[in-house]
Amino acid sequence: MSPSAVASVRVQLLLVQPVLRSATARLWQSGPGLADRYRRYLRAMHQVIRASVPLMERAAGRCESMPRDPVAGPLARYLRAHAEEERGHDGWLLDDAAAAGTAPDELIGAVPAAHVAALVGAQYYWVEHSHPVALLGYIAVLEGNAPAPGLAGRLARESGLPPAAFETVRLHADLDDGHTADLDLLIDRLPLDAAQRSLVAVSALHTVARLAELFDRITLAPTEWESPHE
Repeated sequence: MSPSAVASVRVQLLLVQPVLRSATARLWQSGPGLADRYRRYLRAMHQVIRASVPLMERAAGRCESMPRDPVAGPLARYLRAHAEEERGHDGWLLDDAAAAGTAPDELIGAVPAAHVAALVGAQYYWVEHSHPVALLGYIAVLEGNAPAPGLAGRLARESGLPPAAFETVRLHADLDDGHTADLDLLIDRLPLDAAQRSLVAVSALHTVARLAELFDRITLAPTEWESPHE
Protein backbone atom coordinates (compact mmCIF):
# COMPACT_ATOMS: atom_id res chain seq x y z
CA MET A 1 0.00 0.00 0.00
CA SER A 2 1.37 3.42 -0.90
CA PRO A 3 1.88 5.90 1.95
CA SER A 4 -0.85 8.44 2.62
CA ALA A 5 -0.44 11.91 1.19
CA VAL A 6 0.30 13.48 4.54
CA ALA A 7 2.71 10.69 5.54
CA SER A 8 4.64 11.22 2.31
CA VAL A 9 4.90 14.98 2.91
CA ARG A 10 5.88 14.54 6.56
CA VAL A 11 8.63 12.05 5.67
CA GLN A 12 10.12 14.49 3.17
CA LEU A 13 9.92 17.31 5.69
CA LEU A 14 11.61 15.15 8.30
CA LEU A 15 14.66 14.90 6.06
CA VAL A 16 15.08 18.69 5.80
CA GLN A 17 13.83 19.59 9.27
CA PRO A 18 17.38 19.93 10.71
CA VAL A 19 17.99 22.89 8.38
CA LEU A 20 15.05 24.81 9.83
CA ARG A 21 15.77 23.75 13.39
CA SER A 22 19.36 24.97 13.12
CA ALA A 23 18.25 28.33 11.72
CA THR A 24 15.66 28.65 14.50
CA ALA A 25 18.28 27.84 17.17
CA ARG A 26 20.60 30.52 15.78
CA LEU A 27 17.76 33.04 15.74
CA TRP A 28 16.90 32.48 19.41
CA GLN A 29 20.41 31.96 20.78
CA SER A 30 21.09 33.68 24.08
CA GLY A 31 23.45 36.60 24.34
CA PRO A 32 23.86 40.21 23.30
CA GLY A 33 21.61 41.43 20.53
CA LEU A 34 18.67 39.16 21.30
CA ALA A 35 16.27 42.09 21.82
CA ASP A 36 17.20 43.69 18.49
CA ARG A 37 17.04 40.32 16.76
CA TYR A 38 13.55 39.81 18.14
CA ARG A 39 12.44 43.22 16.87
CA ARG A 40 13.69 42.27 13.38
CA TYR A 41 11.80 38.99 13.70
CA LEU A 42 8.57 40.87 14.49
CA ARG A 43 9.00 43.05 11.43
CA ALA A 44 9.66 40.12 9.11
CA MET A 45 6.90 37.95 10.52
CA HIS A 46 4.39 40.78 10.29
CA GLN A 47 5.20 40.97 6.58
CA VAL A 48 4.66 37.21 6.27
CA ILE A 49 1.54 36.92 8.42
CA ARG A 50 -0.31 39.91 6.99
CA ALA A 51 -0.34 38.00 3.69
CA SER A 52 -1.88 34.86 5.21
CA VAL A 53 -5.57 35.75 5.13
CA PRO A 54 -5.49 37.41 1.67
CA LEU A 55 -3.54 34.43 0.32
CA MET A 56 -6.02 31.90 1.71
CA GLU A 57 -8.94 33.94 0.43
CA ARG A 58 -7.40 34.15 -3.03
CA ALA A 59 -6.76 30.41 -3.05
CA ALA A 60 -10.34 29.73 -1.91
CA GLY A 61 -11.63 31.97 -4.69
CA ARG A 62 -9.60 30.03 -7.24
CA CYS A 63 -11.04 26.79 -5.88
CA GLU A 64 -14.56 28.16 -6.20
CA SER A 65 -13.91 28.85 -9.87
CA MET A 66 -13.12 25.13 -10.40
CA PRO A 67 -16.49 23.44 -9.70
CA ARG A 68 -15.57 20.19 -11.47
CA ASP A 69 -12.36 19.66 -9.54
CA PRO A 70 -13.03 17.15 -6.71
CA VAL A 71 -10.29 18.69 -4.56
CA ALA A 72 -11.47 22.28 -4.94
CA GLY A 73 -14.72 22.19 -2.94
CA PRO A 74 -13.41 20.78 0.35
CA LEU A 75 -10.20 22.76 -0.02
CA ALA A 76 -12.13 26.02 -0.41
CA ARG A 77 -14.20 25.29 2.69
CA TYR A 78 -11.07 24.58 4.72
CA LEU A 79 -9.32 27.74 3.50
CA ARG A 80 -12.33 29.98 4.21
CA ALA A 81 -12.61 28.59 7.74
CA HIS A 82 -8.88 28.76 8.39
CA ALA A 83 -8.70 32.34 7.12
CA GLU A 84 -11.20 33.31 9.79
CA GLU A 85 -9.10 31.54 12.44
CA GLU A 86 -6.03 33.48 11.32
CA ARG A 87 -7.72 36.85 10.85
CA GLY A 88 -6.18 39.58 12.98
CA HIS A 89 -2.96 37.73 13.83
CA ASP A 90 -0.93 40.40 12.03
CA GLY A 91 -2.42 42.84 14.55
CA TRP A 92 -1.02 40.73 17.38
CA LEU A 93 2.44 41.30 15.94
CA LEU A 94 1.89 45.05 15.82
CA ASP A 95 0.92 44.97 19.50
CA ASP A 96 4.04 42.96 20.31
CA ALA A 97 6.20 45.42 18.37
CA ALA A 98 4.73 48.35 20.31
CA ALA A 99 5.48 46.55 23.59
CA ALA A 100 9.04 45.94 22.35
CA GLY A 101 9.53 49.63 21.63
CA THR A 102 8.91 49.72 17.88
CA ALA A 103 6.17 51.94 16.49
CA PRO A 104 3.63 49.84 14.55
CA ASP A 105 3.87 52.26 11.62
CA GLU A 106 7.49 51.18 11.17
CA LEU A 107 6.29 47.64 10.47
CA ILE A 108 3.34 48.65 8.32
CA GLY A 109 5.41 51.02 6.19
CA ALA A 110 8.53 48.87 5.79
CA VAL A 111 9.36 47.58 2.31
CA PRO A 112 9.25 43.77 2.54
CA ALA A 113 12.63 42.13 2.10
CA ALA A 114 13.23 39.96 -0.96
CA HIS A 115 13.45 36.93 1.33
CA VAL A 116 9.88 37.53 2.53
CA ALA A 117 8.69 37.90 -1.05
CA ALA A 118 10.46 34.66 -2.00
CA LEU A 119 8.78 32.81 0.87
CA VAL A 120 5.24 34.08 0.33
CA GLY A 121 5.28 34.99 -3.34
CA ALA A 122 5.85 31.45 -4.57
CA GLN A 123 2.48 30.52 -3.08
CA TYR A 124 0.70 33.18 -5.12
CA TYR A 125 2.38 31.83 -8.25
CA TRP A 126 1.33 28.24 -7.58
CA VAL A 127 -2.21 29.28 -6.61
CA GLU A 128 -2.62 31.28 -9.82
CA HIS A 129 -0.70 29.14 -12.29
CA SER A 130 -0.85 25.57 -10.96
CA HIS A 131 -3.35 24.56 -8.24
CA PRO A 132 -4.41 26.15 -4.93
CA VAL A 133 -3.63 22.88 -3.15
CA ALA A 134 0.01 24.04 -3.10
CA LEU A 135 -0.91 26.28 -0.19
CA LEU A 136 -1.35 23.23 2.05
CA GLY A 137 2.41 22.58 1.90
CA TYR A 138 3.10 26.14 3.05
CA ILE A 139 0.59 25.93 5.89
CA ALA A 140 1.94 22.53 6.94
CA VAL A 141 5.42 23.97 7.48
CA LEU A 142 4.38 27.20 9.20
CA GLU A 143 2.01 25.50 11.61
CA GLY A 144 4.16 22.39 12.02
CA ASN A 145 6.99 24.53 13.36
CA ALA A 146 5.15 26.47 16.03
CA PRO A 147 7.20 28.11 18.81
CA ALA A 148 8.18 25.71 21.56
CA PRO A 149 6.24 25.93 24.83
CA GLY A 150 8.16 28.14 27.19
CA LEU A 151 10.00 30.04 24.45
CA ALA A 152 8.10 33.27 25.10
CA GLY A 153 9.06 33.22 28.77
CA ARG A 154 12.72 32.50 28.06
CA LEU A 155 12.96 35.26 25.46
CA ALA A 156 11.38 37.75 27.85
CA ARG A 157 13.84 36.84 30.60
CA GLU A 158 16.94 36.88 28.41
CA SER A 159 16.13 39.86 26.17
CA GLY A 160 15.00 42.24 28.89
CA LEU A 161 11.87 43.05 26.89
CA PRO A 162 8.49 42.97 28.67
CA PRO A 163 6.43 39.75 28.55
CA ALA A 164 3.74 41.65 26.60
CA ALA A 165 6.14 41.75 23.63
CA PHE A 166 5.90 37.96 23.23
CA GLU A 167 2.16 37.35 23.12
CA THR A 168 2.15 36.08 19.52
CA VAL A 169 4.92 33.59 20.27
CA ARG A 170 3.03 32.36 23.33
CA LEU A 171 -0.34 32.13 21.56
CA HIS A 172 1.00 30.29 18.53
CA ALA A 173 2.73 27.76 20.79
CA ASP A 174 -0.75 26.99 22.17
CA LEU A 175 -2.80 27.14 18.94
CA ASP A 176 -0.84 25.58 16.12
CA ASP A 177 -0.75 21.96 17.30
CA GLY A 178 -4.51 21.68 16.85
CA HIS A 179 -4.33 23.37 13.48
CA THR A 180 -1.68 20.86 12.34
CA ALA A 181 -3.89 17.90 13.25
CA ASP A 182 -6.81 19.38 11.30
CA LEU A 183 -4.59 20.00 8.29
CA ASP A 184 -3.17 16.47 8.28
CA LEU A 185 -6.68 15.05 8.37
CA LEU A 186 -7.72 17.25 5.43
CA ILE A 187 -4.72 16.30 3.29
CA ASP A 188 -5.43 12.61 3.76
CA ARG A 189 -9.12 13.04 2.96
CA LEU A 190 -8.63 15.03 -0.25
CA PRO A 191 -8.67 12.95 -3.46
CA LEU A 192 -5.24 14.22 -4.54
CA ASP A 193 -3.78 12.92 -7.78
CA ALA A 194 -0.05 12.31 -8.17
CA ALA A 195 0.65 15.79 -9.53
CA GLN A 196 -1.22 17.47 -6.67
CA ARG A 197 0.59 15.38 -4.05
CA SER A 198 3.87 16.38 -5.66
CA LEU A 199 2.86 20.05 -5.65
CA VAL A 200 2.05 19.97 -1.92
CA ALA A 201 5.46 18.41 -1.24
CA VAL A 202 7.34 20.88 -3.46
CA SER A 203 5.58 23.80 -1.77
CA ALA A 204 6.43 22.44 1.68
CA LEU A 205 10.10 21.90 0.84
CA HIS A 206 10.36 25.36 -0.71
CA THR A 207 8.83 26.84 2.44
CA VAL A 208 11.36 25.10 4.68
CA ALA A 209 14.28 26.39 2.63
CA ARG A 210 13.02 29.96 2.37
CA LEU A 211 11.92 30.15 6.02
CA ALA A 212 15.35 28.94 7.16
CA GLU A 213 16.96 31.56 4.92
CA LEU A 214 14.67 34.24 6.33
CA PHE A 215 15.57 33.31 9.91
CA ASP A 216 19.27 33.43 9.06
CA ARG A 217 18.84 36.87 7.52
CA ILE A 218 17.09 38.09 10.65
CA THR A 219 19.98 36.76 12.72
CA LEU A 220 22.43 38.90 10.73
CA ALA A 221 23.34 42.46 11.67
CA PRO A 222 20.69 45.02 10.63
CA THR A 223 22.81 46.50 7.85
CA GLU A 224 23.12 43.09 6.21
CA TRP A 225 19.40 42.33 6.71
CA GLU A 226 18.37 45.60 5.09
CA SER A 227 20.80 45.51 2.18
CA PRO A 228 18.95 45.59 -1.17
CA HIS A 229 21.82 43.67 -2.76
CA GLU A 230 21.50 40.57 -0.57
